Amino acid sequence: MSDSFHVGVVGAGTWGLSLAAAAARNGHPTVVYSRRTDGAVPKGVERTGDLARMREAHLVIVTVPSHVAREVAIELGDHLDGRHLVVHGVRGLAGDDLETICDVLKHETPVRRLGALGGPVLAEDLLASKPSVLVCGSAYPEVNDAVERALGNRTLRVYTTHDLRGVEWASALVGCLAIGIGYAQALELGPGLSAAVITRAIGEGARIAAAAGGDERTLLGLAGYGDLLACIAQKERPEVRLGASLAKGRPLEEAIRAAELRVEAVELIPRIVAWAERHGVRAPILAALGEAVFKRKSPNDLVELLMTRPKEGLS
Repeated sequence: MSDSFHVGVVGAGTWGLSLAAAAARNGHPTVVYSRRTDGAVPKGVERTGDLARMREAHLVIVTVPSHVAREVAIELGDHLDGRHLVVHGVRGLAGDDLETICDVLKHETPVRRLGALGGPVLAEDLLASKPSVLVCGSAYPEVNDAVERALGNRTLRVYTTHDLRGVEWASALVGCLAIGIGYAQALELGPGLSAAVITRAIGEGARIAAAAGGDERTLLGLAGYGDLLACIAQKERPEVRLGASLAKGRPLEEAIRAAELRVEAVELIPRIVAWAERHGVRAPILAALGEAVFKRKSPNDLVELLMTRPKEGLS
């Protein structure tokens, strides 16, 4: 490795390219890996189809979908060692046991200094260099410092925490709950009911994250509450668009197409609900979302479901 700070991004979707753009704007040599070698990349970013190029990176950022994370991690592990710092920006959890992406990376690569990105930042805002906020969680201070060095600048504020597991679960849960934001907005629910759903949803998420080994307080910060509150104004966010489409009565397949980007939450919601049941954690709002997404409950039925849940189930 040279004296300069190299950044590698695995995954050339909109999110991966936006993070690469942020790193390149800070003057860091930045390479994006994609199995496709065509397509435009941001200024200052190099595209490669050779995953071995990640060896050059001090910091590697993984942005692939959760369902291929293990496959990519196995291949990536052939090119990394203990010198590398790796973070991911995936709003998903792997398998029915809901393994975090960092756990997948730990199991399938020799890298141990890992972290996760979260918070209310949008890819479009990063690409446009609009003022944004990002959260990085890692048990290793050098990982948090590396993310700040790679991405932080006058338009992107990076907040850090040692609660890696909390950030990973917060990102996944908010991705699910954001569908509810879009749903509520499309139904034009009153501000009181919307506020109640948001507040109770975060409380529910905090219980789930704590049961998974995270710090429930992380859900009350930027990685959780802040991220979910931002959804109110982020009408173009894929999860919000999907929720709005469902509220208008569109079939799930059509709503997914309308979201345009992959929404991890579609597959994640029923798995989290089942996990919560197995671990004795109450998750009535996520369960209600599952009813809306997969059982195609009508909007009126869903509102009635939320309003008639036992109050102790929403505390």
